[in-house]
Amino acid sequence: MRIGLLTEGGYPYATGETRFWCDRLVRGLARHEFDIYALSRSADQEEQGWLTLPPHVHRVRTAPLWASETDFRTSHGRLGGRSYGRRERRRFDTHFGELVSAVCAGETAGAPPAAERFCIGLYGLAELAREKGGLHTALRSERAVRALESACRAPGAPRVVQTAKVSDYLVFADLLERALRPLSLDWYDAGEGGLGAVDLCHAASGGAAALPGLLAKRFFGVPLLVTEYGVQLRAHYLAAQEAELSASVRTLLAAFHGLLAAEVYEQAAVITPGNAHARRWQERCGADRAKQRTVYPGMESERFAAVGEAGERGSCVAGSDGTLVWVGRIEPTKDLVGLLHAFAAVRRAEPDTRLRIIGAPVTDESSRAYLAHCRALAAQLFPDEAADAYAVGESPVLFEEIGGPEAPELADAYAAGSVVVLSSVVEGFPLSLVEAMFCGRATVSTDVGAVVEVIGGTGLVVPPRNPRALADACLALLRDPERRVRLGAAGRARALELFTVEQNLAAFRGIYLEMVSHCPVRREALDTDPLPFEFPAEAYVPGAWTGGGAGAEVTAEVEVPAEVVVPAAGAVSTAPVAPGLPVVPAAVGRVPSWASYENGGSGSGTGPRPGPGPGTRHYGPAESQGTVAVLVEYEPDHLLADQVTDLGERMTGLEWRVSGLEARMPTHVTSYDPSPTHVTSYDPSPADDTDALREARP
Repeated sequence: MRIGLLTEGGYPYATGETRFWCDRLVRGLARHEFDIYALSRSADQEEQGWLTLPPHVHRVRTAPLWASETDFRTSHGRLGGRSYGRRERRRFDTHFGELVSAVCAGETAGAPPAAERFCIGLYGLAELAREKGGLHTALRSERAVRALESACRAPGAPRVVQTAKVSDYLVFADLLERALRPLSLDWYDAGEGGLGAVDLCHAASGGAAALPGLLAKRFFGVPLLVTEYGVQLRAHYLAAQEAELSASVRTLLAAFHGLLAAEVYEQAAVITPGNAHARRWQERCGADRAKQRTVYPGMESERFAAVGEAGERGSCVAGSDGTLVWVGRIEPTKDLVGLLHAFAAVRRAEPDTRLRIIGAPVTDESSRAYLAHCRALAAQLFPDEAADAYAVGESPVLFEEIGGPEAPELADAYAAGSVVVLSSVVEGFPLSLVEAMFCGRATVSTDVGAVVEVIGGTGLVVPPRNPRALADACLALLRDPERRVRLGAAGRARALELFTVEQNLAAFRGIYLEMVSHCPVRREALDTDPLPFEFPAEAYVPGAWTGGGAGAEVTAEVEVPAEVVVPAAGAVSTAPVAPGLPVVPAAVGRVPSWASYENGGSGSGTGPRPGPGPGTRHYGPAESQGTVAVLVEYEPDHLLADQVTDLGERMTGLEWRVSGLEARMPTHVTSYDPSPTHVTSYDPSPADDTDALREARP
């Protein structure tokens, strides 16, 4: 099947949050074709280039969310920068007014629900952009700002929104234009290169990445799968708090992304959160629990195999028994300050203990400033220790980088100590914790995000921002080597069961097959050998949907024998089979919806085919192919005739043969009314009962 993979700020770029698991997914499902539709977040991301793509990635289409409005319009917009006429402006005013009224005023007495108004406005703008050109100029026009101002001052709007100023309207209009840029892309075509040609859209996150999937479902009926390992709405909430935005703009942004997330969850056929923490967020935002399937992110366990197997044997690196290790990105949410204060308490109880902070290379200024602050705090809490006034001591806290001489590989970082510590105050899915479990190390973690779900009883969990509790848990494991070994082995077994690449690929492979089996196939019939999943399974069953080309119409016409040889008491008789075995003439076949599609081929018939959007499906007439053998011990009676009649109405175009297992036909069967059109015969030969089965084709 052909998968349209939708990403934002990740794969196939060399940087981004989703690049690793998307790359593993694409490479692991090599039997499928992938078309990648990627939205980039910055110029630096595009300059660093793409990852090496496997050969079954047939197409990559990209669009920037960071570019200026002029650059985006001329390079990626649909039909360039064409300005709207009077009718287009009226349509824009109507649809944009519905959207901003839902965002600004929310639920209003006497008006449709906010979600309904949001959908009317969103899809109306998408259809306008697809028919008449991009929305770039219109979304930044004075008409849009005035509509936004009217919606903010409408009755029912929150007080913080009603107090918005002109500068707030301009800022939100700019942010809204960037968020709605996917509506103006030229990706929405049914031909090659368009989203209408894929069998399934898989959004690697919610938000902007899922917008093309919403439009593909709206315009072409393509099913949508949404995967979120970190809930995009939560990320927007956190980013808005850090950005220098007014309270009014933050409120409007939160309302817009909340309505967009609810619509994504509503239209998605399947939602795959990466953990229970993300699952609860999705449910609060309107996701249907019946659609959710938790799929843990797959991680490569082979790179940690050597360290993990050594931990199972109870062996550790020399000098690591009294060493705590922290591994991750150095940033304020990791709460290294609290970890240093907790280690000060550990050091007072166990003077020989050491702490190794091994972080990823620091690239941004905020992380560099936080690292400098942590170094200064460590120097204050742990001055250089010396045996006397003439010797130089060594600090018990070491700051290192992954890839340095002490930890050239990630597995070496976890092997450097006997207890791995996670001190975060905010966390989604703790990847470093899973890596420590692969290495067979005992862990001490704070209760944030999906930590408890990942640990599952194989490590110690303490409240966040509590250095005293963190220190007590570390001391408990440092003083009990046997417990460390037991917890490390249990954690490794749990990680190998739940968090490997193999289980992740198996889950998505099954979800893909399940989704496509319930959706129409939109491929044209080819003269070459069919590809896997090019036709639905029903295409190989005899009937109108088995080929015969577009517009084929075949009716069932089978001769009815005037008399049938029937053995009776060892003699040959000319008595017919039974009274009244009618077979219904050919009629319109009732074919499953996914066996009939627009472009002819295996689903073709004479009736209208389903269009690119939702609507009623019609099916062509059945074809006369196949035979049903009915084996009876005595003569067929009226009950059997009724059953065959009922089956004939449901499965038209089939030939019915009645074969006796024993020659026990009574001699009184002497009359037969052949007036109705019948498709029937009788084979009385008892020599070989399997002859009729051999002739009866499925």
